[in-house]
Amino acid sequence: MTPTQTATGRQRRIHVPRPADAAPPQDPPIYTELMRVWADRGRTLPGRHDPEWAELAAPTVRRGQFSDSPAPPDDVR
Repeated sequence: MTPTQTATGRQRRIHVPRPADAAPPQDPPIYTELMRVWADRGRTLPGRHDPEWAELAAPTVRRGQFSDSPAPPDDVR
């Protein structure tokens, strides 16, 4: 973004998109190494699928909730 002055003296930022043929910025080596260490230790990494989180964040579906069959009583689980 490029700062500019307006008639009131306030600064505005104008977004100038990157050219389509520009290469995406590369991570600094320290972050690449950190990601490798985390992956070696089995930790969750940004931008990668996390099966444990997907399971924990999934909605709870009870038997009979989406069908015509009645749900079991709450005390029989």
